[in-house]
Amino acid sequence: MLIDDAIIEGCVAGKRSAQSALYRKFSAVMLAICMRYAQNRDEAEDILQEAFLKIFQNIDSYRKEGSFEGWMKRIMINHALNYYRKNRKLPFLEDIESINETEIMEKDDQPAIHAPLSAEKITVLIQMLPPGYRMVFNMYVFEEYSHKEIAMELGISENTSKTQLLKARRMLKKKIVEIKSPEKLNTNQ
Repeated sequence: MLIDDAIIEGCVAGKRSAQSALYRKFSAVMLAICMRYAQNRDEAEDILQEAFLKIFQNIDSYRKEGSFEGWMKRIMINHALNYYRKNRKLPFLEDIESINETEIMEKDDQPAIHAPLSAEKITVLIQMLPPGYRMVFNMYVFEEYSHKEIAMELGISENTSKTQLLKARRMLKKKIVEIKSPEKLNTNQ
């Protein structure tokens, strides 16, 4: 799009109006990404602001290969991961045994739930996950990293990545079942 090119060129030139336009155009989408990685909205907004500063500082390195939005998303994700590396210790629980990923959604003692949840509720549930689970879950499910890539990025073993994903999915499923259980639905009406 021409307007995007003009905004990008303005940002490269350091024009505040272009930076403001870029922020207005993409901040909602980028905040949604940050919300998946953050514990709460305040933390997500901090990550967003810091990542936008990186975008503005490095916008001249965008090579126009692939989408600009994709380039920005990569910076947001990398900054969210770096934020947690720097500011928090991610608790990863090592399990030696290999995990069969098909176990994740099979034959738990929970009934199947088919009613949809809103994106906001799903985001809140993801934010409730312990940090290690949340990082692996987001990277695997949303960013489509392999367990090998996750392991390299987070400095953990592939089995730990698999275990964290398994536990995250089980925890999310349990929370969804709790929200959707007939007893909860009847008391909320």
